[in-house]
Amino acid sequence: MSNAPHTPPGQEWNASHYAEHANFVPTLGSEVMKLLAPQPGQRLLDLGCGDGALTERIMQLGADVLGVDASADMVAAAQQRGVNARVVDGHQLPFDHEFDAVFSNAALHWMLDPQTVLAGVKRALKPGGRFVAEFGGHGNVAAICTALIASLQFRGISSRGRHPWYFPTSEEYTHLLQTVGFHIDSIELIPRPTPLPTGIAGWLETFASPFLHGLDEDLKVAIIDNTINLLSHSLSDSQGNWTADYVRLRVSAHV
Repeated sequence: MSNAPHTPPGQEWNASHYAEHANFVPTLGSEVMKLLAPQPGQRLLDLGCGDGALTERIMQLGADVLGVDASADMVAAAQQRGVNARVVDGHQLPFDHEFDAVFSNAALHWMLDPQTVLAGVKRALKPGGRFVAEFGGHGNVAAICTALIASLQFRGISSRGRHPWYFPTSEEYTHLLQTVGFHIDSIELIPRPTPLPTGIAGWLETFASPFLHGLDEDLKVAIIDNTINLLSHSLSDSQGNWTADYVRLRVSAHV
């Protein structure tokens, strides 16, 4: 896959690592699933389906679901669950008025040209179709980003171009949705401190590689160690349990 401007360099997805370090992602998708309220027989698109854990739950409710993801490894894992999934870049959705709803959980913050993504989502929907999503919003993992950037700067490395995520305010995303032609039903920022099953080290291994892209191994280790040390004061409790400072943007809109 080419590193187009909207693809964070250095981010590789490994389905088994993801299941180990980030199993909370599909688990915490329950609220946005309720907002989607999939009905039997509806045709749905799961944008950024990952390993298909949540897609499978939508299928079990009787909907006809297609999962798409930019990662071939994730799509293969989804297919192993029996999910109808294929490799598609979210910036290049090839669908034309085919779906009753487009759903996305914990994926849109990786897509750095959101207007192009939303235009593709709108085109994929039938008239009256719905778009229901949850992803990182303004302030998401702010402490983690600050610690990573500080650790890079301490080593004399510019953080410019290394921050891989799009975390909009609700006002910003409202404007984008309206620009593309959506009508908003609900949109809110939700602080959601999230326990990390394998601690901050597992989280950084899974999600933070774009910050370290192109650096040699010793330097990566030093930066990660420094980041963990900085964060231990604010995100770790006295028993060594880690909690990430998540803030999610949850949205429901229709065309």
